[in-house]
Amino acid sequence: MSRPPVLGGDTPERATRHRTVVVDGVRVFYRENGPADAPVVLLPHGYPSSSFAYRNLMPALADRWRTIAPDLPGFGYSDTPGASEFSYTFDGYAAFLERFVDVLGLSRFVLYLHDYGSQFGFRLALSAPEKVTALIISNGDIYEDQLGPKYEPLKEFWNRPTEEGRRALGQNVSEEGFRDEFVGEVDEMLAERIPPDLWTLAWAQLGTPERRENLTNLLADQRHTLAWFPREQAYLREHRPPTLIVWGPQDGYMPAGAARAYHRDHPDAELHLVDGGHWLLETSFDEVVSLIREFLDRVLPMPPTREGPEAP
Repeated sequence: MSRPPVLGGDTPERATRHRTVVVDGVRVFYRENGPADAPVVLLPHGYPSSSFAYRNLMPALADRWRTIAPDLPGFGYSDTPGASEFSYTFDGYAAFLERFVDVLGLSRFVLYLHDYGSQFGFRLALSAPEKVTALIISNGDIYEDQLGPKYEPLKEFWNRPTEEGRRALGQNVSEEGFRDEFVGEVDEMLAERIPPDLWTLAWAQLGTPERRENLTNLLADQRHTLAWFPREQAYLREHRPPTLIVWGPQDGYMPAGAARAYHRDHPDAELHLVDGGHWLLETSFDEVVSLIREFLDRVLPMPPTREGPEAP
């Protein structure tokens, strides 16, 4: 397998642009790269990250695709509206992603589904399946029977949601808790590839009392995502968009079985288990980018140029 071209951000046409847009009164920071008229790859982020998670992927696709990665409200460099102005729940973030797409005028896009971003993205696909050209799924779970052992403390809260349990969830919203989210269960060799910038930046951005409270709300609300799993599975069965599953099995939340489960509902999906963990873009970047580029080349072929061969 050939390596992807090295596409750094040191040339104007491949530099990531850092922009803001107002969505329903909320100032939203987002990163964008690639030609304005190219096919769009939408990159919603997960917990406890931000668009920073895609800082390397975006220039690596910049020659052929337009990538867009927002910071969700209360994350990264976006505003943190009050709880009366924004719902810090999975419903609230899913609705926000729909509005973000509308405000930017995105009519067609590939969805990259990772971590919590998979829940927000799947609901976007359910609301507007005609807009989704393809899916790239990377450690984003929708199969309850395949949830890994790291979910056990969360399941205890889901089955018996109490204020005491909620406070216990909030204790994980810490710099050490963020470190565990990023380094997790990966072996020592792979852990050395994960820069501490990830959790130190996340903590610097999310460690305010207001944002910590909002994140605790989101963790507590995660139990409501289980009711969405059957609908998301039905979407795969009914629509079967071109789908690449690229997965890091060293993941205490979402082991290899969580990746294979997608074939129950979408047997045509392309599956690759890569030596890595939950954050594959940190542990296994070159291999993942090669797989993504080859997949996008197949599902979004470049139109012939005037100098090239005529279309049949």
